[in-house]
Amino acid sequence: MSWRISILDKSPIAENESAAEALARTLRLAQLAEAAGFHRFWLAEHHNTPQLASPSPELLIAWILGQTQRIRVGSGGVMLQHYSPYKVAENFNLLASIAPGRVDLGVGKAPGGLPLSTRALQHGHNPQEKGSFADQLTQLDRWLAPGADEPVRATPLPPQPAQGFLLGASVESALLAARLNWRFVFAAHLNGDAELLREVLSAWRAHGGREMLVAVPAIVAPTQDEAQRLASRVEVWGVELANGLRVSVASEEQAYAFARQAGSEPLRIARRAQSLLTGQPTAVLEQLEALHQRWGIDEFIIDTPIADGEARLRSLQLLAQAWQAREVAA
Repeated sequence: MSWRISILDKSPIAENESAAEALARTLRLAQLAEAAGFHRFWLAEHHNTPQLASPSPELLIAWILGQTQRIRVGSGGVMLQHYSPYKVAENFNLLASIAPGRVDLGVGKAPGGLPLSTRALQHGHNPQEKGSFADQLTQLDRWLAPGADEPVRATPLPPQPAQGFLLGASVESALLAARLNWRFVFAAHLNGDAELLREVLSAWRAHGGREMLVAVPAIVAPTQDEAQRLASRVEVWGVELANGLRVSVASEEQAYAFARQAGSEPLRIARRAQSLLTGQPTAVLEQLEALHQRWGIDEFIIDTPIADGEARLRSLQLLAQAWQAREVAA
């Protein structure tokens, strides 16, 4: 097969479930993905979100690396605006020293939460010293690969540094990744606009970008009707504020809460059209193949936006079984 498949996990906590149970399922999914021959398993970062047990992907990466053997494990992604680029480099150099050749550092521009949690995370930071996101990513890139005469290094220096990925949904992000020679992942699970995807892919390729990775939402079920029923519960809302902030959230309620906490007038709050793939296992693989043929996508990062733990596990089990069967037949 001419494309790869990977998983993005947010450790969702189902109703009447504990965070420990959700995290145990995350590990089980990582081991399932490895057994099925998936390429990567990534952990998301979300703050002050009772429905998600994933505020610190670095900790989960270390835990999963220790209980898998081959699959690449990484962040999807670290929300760089909250942290010192030097400390992020230290964390991922340490992880890459534990498991050389298996660690991915995915970095995102979004806050990963509402403004109150952002203020808590950035308490004491000087915005002027921090600089723009592009400044921070440039610093992180330098810390990951310091020059020979650099007086300060983000030790330990691993034999194989973590692979760097910028997650985004804009031409600006694609060009920044290309300039720094980072890999780029288009976040279609947050913005499925086909015209935007075309523009971003064109810019990425025109500026010498590497392979094309796209994060897509997918729900697999034993029947099409069940897949559609699960999909009907999934929402993504876009928020545009007068202060220039633009974010994606999971509900209309979160959208207005974001505006209130930011203290800025909402210019636009709207439910976004999604590129949600749904159906039985072979049908979803056929949809991925069609996207590969249309856009030349090299790898799909699958996000399964189902809160119910058993339905989510079953979705990825079915996808894994279909993938293995197709690999054997290829």
